[in-house]
Amino acid sequence: MEPARVISIRDINRLIKMKLEGDSGLQDIWLRGEISNFTFHSSGHMYFTLKDEGSRLKSIMFASYNQRLPFSPKDGMKVLARGGISVYERDGQYQFYATAMQPDGIGSLYLAFEQLKKKLELEGLFSEYSKQPLPRYPRTVGIITSPTGAAVRDILITLQRRNPAVNVLLYPVSVQGKSAAPSIVKAIQAMNALAEADVLIVGRGGGSLEELWAFNEEIVARAIRSSAIPVISAVGHETDFTISDFAADLRAPTPTAAAELAVQHSGELKQGLVYLEQRMAKSLSVLLGKSRERLQHAARSPYFTQPRRSLLVQAERLDRLRDTLIYRVNNKQARMKERLTRLSGRLNSMNPRQQAEFARKRITNADRGMEMAMNGIVRQRQSQFSSLVRHLDALSPLKVMARGYSLVYDEKEKSLIRAINEVQPGDLVHIRLADGKLDCQVWGIHGEEQANGKERVD
Repeated sequence: MEPARVISIRDINRLIKMKLEGDSGLQDIWLRGEISNFTFHSSGHMYFTLKDEGSRLKSIMFASYNQRLPFSPKDGMKVLARGGISVYERDGQYQFYATAMQPDGIGSLYLAFEQLKKKLELEGLFSEYSKQPLPRYPRTVGIITSPTGAAVRDILITLQRRNPAVNVLLYPVSVQGKSAAPSIVKAIQAMNALAEADVLIVGRGGGSLEELWAFNEEIVARAIRSSAIPVISAVGHETDFTISDFAADLRAPTPTAAAELAVQHSGELKQGLVYLEQRMAKSLSVLLGKSRERLQHAARSPYFTQPRRSLLVQAERLDRLRDTLIYRVNNKQARMKERLTRLSGRLNSMNPRQQAEFARKRITNADRGMEMAMNGIVRQRQSQFSSLVRHLDALSPLKVMARGYSLVYDEKEKSLIRAINEVQPGDLVHIRLADGKLDCQVWGIHGEEQANGKERVD
């Protein structure tokens, strides 16, 4: 009997993975279920569990796929997910790898619409402050729509009826299907690059939510918002609202209304010109009347009726001004001379040579004062020293010995003998007198004391 083949855990997991991925019945399938345990990882991957009434399935959607989702998955949301079954080799766990996802049931497109609207609104994409005003008198209108739909016919007829002088640029696009959104974005960018249109009309005729969905795509909304040319959104009927309507500079309820908003009626322009012409004529008439009155008033003025008198008055005024000017000039010159004299005096007082001389005198006086102070201190110290010398001399033992006293030392002259019990008969002693020293020997010792009032001698 052949021995059983031993397979590693890694190999068996890889084998199972290959079998699952090779089974066409487990690849490119759609699953319906409810999301639970949803986690949006910092790496961009989405981890969740798909469940129904009877079972659960671990699932993952990588960032490269979930970036294109038109909505944000959440716990409890029912979805349709597309993908395949495979095995995570490390844990030996099979799971569903999703590549596409959409909300399940009626209203899924509406949910995606609301989520995208909320996202772009939070970004400020719909802010009124960032929207551009429409040009009042556009020369060229750009139209981005299907060339075969009813919308383009309504727009062209309305523009021709209201103002035949306006030029029209038509950029045909697909307005329905997967290629519609990129086609619309390309058209908006091309119109901006061409820079010939003064205003753009972007839209189509009515239809279902699915048919209008191209105008709910995020790329279309961002292209409209980034357009340097003002954009009028004209999608569907009056009750239809799309993301493009909120992103555009102006929303028109219908394509026909968009054409009416884009250009003014030529008849209205003519009426406006007539009204402006009447106002201008009236204003000129009033201005001419006022100018005529001013001219008549000026003609009656003394400056014209008696010009010599006016000249004499001005000549007199000129003389007074000349006298005033001369007086003020002379007065200012006097003040300036006085100030110059004062500043010259201050400058002379601050002459460096005088300052140096003054400093030299101060130094000489300081030297003299310091010398006198030092001499006084020396004399004081000399007097104190002489007094101390005299006091020390008075206390000197030599002075005492000069009065008949002497000092007695032992044989080695190291100790002073103060009492008779410090020597014995026959000891050598040295006696120091005021004028010299005696070397003596003790022959006898005699003590003195008071006893009963009589002197006692041993």
